[in-house]
Amino acid sequence: MHGDHALFERVCLEAFQSGLSWLTILRKRAGFRAAFDHFHIETVAAYGEADIDRLLADASIVRNRAKIEAAIANAAAALDLPGGLSEFLWSFAPRRRRAPTTFADVPAITAESTAMAKALRQRGFRFVGPTTAYAMMQATGMVNDHLAGCWQRTPAQVI
Repeated sequence: MHGDHALFERVCLEAFQSGLSWLTILRKRAGFRAAFDHFHIETVAAYGEADIDRLLADASIVRNRAKIEAAIANAAAALDLPGGLSEFLWSFAPRRRRAPTTFADVPAITAESTAMAKALRQRGFRFVGPTTAYAMMQATGMVNDHLAGCWQRTPAQVI
């Protein structure tokens, strides 16, 4: 997945998921999209206190002030990235990785996700730890953690 707005949505949803069931976020995804203006970065970056109050009153999303404020701060930080959010995030994608053979081989964090989270935090992003960064990398196709024998992999993807 590429594109600044699409990846901004994933960064936000991963942050809102922190400490919750992913199913909760998926069930509220349409609500998040509507409430956050389809994750249009420039629009979200301009949100003020009235928008925060509106979001805190919106039952169609997870109403957590820290996570809402993080989404707004992350939008502002994304605007400051030279080359854009998509280019920045994809710069951390590993070039090649051996396919996991068992579920125990699937990591929760990697050196790349740790570096991504650190770089994002240095640029003002919030709610972006290494585990959250790795989950976003999985969800966007930056990494492929389907097992080596999975039908979702082609033989060329084993390495």
